[in-house]
Amino acid sequence: MRAIAVRRTALAASAAALALLATACGGSGDDDNSGEGKGASESTAAAAPAAKALTAAELEKAGLAQSDVKDGKVATKVAATDDIAKDQVKTEDAACLPLAYAQAGVAQGEPAATTKRSWTGEPKKPSKDTKPEDALLAALDVDKMLINLASYEDGGAEEAVKGLNAAAEKCAGGFTATVGGEPMKVTKVATTAAPEGGDEGAAITLTVAADENVQAPSKLVIVRKGATLVTFSAVNLAAMGTGEDFDVPADVVAAQVGKLG
Repeated sequence: MRAIAVRRTALAASAAALALLATACGGSGDDDNSGEGKGASESTAAAAPAAKALTAAELEKAGLAQSDVKDGKVATKVAATDDIAKDQVKTEDAACLPLAYAQAGVAQGEPAATTKRSWTGEPKKPSKDTKPEDALLAALDVDKMLINLASYEDGGAEEAVKGLNAAAEKCAGGFTATVGGEPMKVTKVATTAAPEGGDEGAAITLTVAADENVQAPSKLVIVRKGATLVTFSAVNLAAMGTGEDFDVPADVVAAQVGKLG
C-alpha cells in the first residue's frame, strides 16, 4: 500500500494527487508528526498455564466480520495486492524483521493457524460549498487496516510480543525493508500507549519515507489474548501524502479483540 509496502497502488496514487494539489495551492505537507514515544508499550503477562492454540476453524470464526463494525468495509478475503507472503518480507537488519512483518500484515514466528482480514473506513463527505482542494483531501481521508490473527503453541504468542517490543527498541532509529518486491524506508520507530482488552500488547508508530518530502505515519497495534496474537497495520491515505498524524480506529480494534473472548 505505499512507497511503504502494503496497499501500495492506492497510496502511490494518493501521494501523487496530494503532491500535485500542494504544488497548485502553494501548501506544504512535510510537517513531522510528533505523537510518538510517550511510554512503554509492553504490559507484563501474568504467569499462567499456557493457553490452547485455536484451530484454523476457530480462528476464522474469531476473525472480524462485517456485522461486528458500525461502519467501514470488512473483507474476509484480503486483496491480492495486500496479501503479502512471509518470504516476500525482508529487512537489512534482521532485528527489525518483526516490525516489517507486522506492517505487511504477516504473522510472527511459526503460528499453528492464521487468518487475515482488512478493514477500510468511509471517506468524509464534504459540504456543497467545500473548495475543490478540500474536497479532494476529504475524499482521501480514509483509514485502512490489515488485520492478522495467529494462534500459537507453547508460548509462541508471548514470544512474538517480546520480539516486537525488542524490535521497536532496537530499531528506533529506523530501518530499510523490501515488501512484496518494493522498498520501504522507515526513518523512526516509536512506541505509544499500549492497547487495552488483551493479556498484553503494544502500539508502535513507524515513520515512513512515503515521498521525497513526506514522512508519513504507519501504525501498528498488537494485542495478545491467550495463545492468539492479533496485529493491526493501519494507514491513512491522506496522511501518506501530507505526513499528518491520524488515530487508529479504536472501535475496530475493540471489536476484533472482543471476539477473542
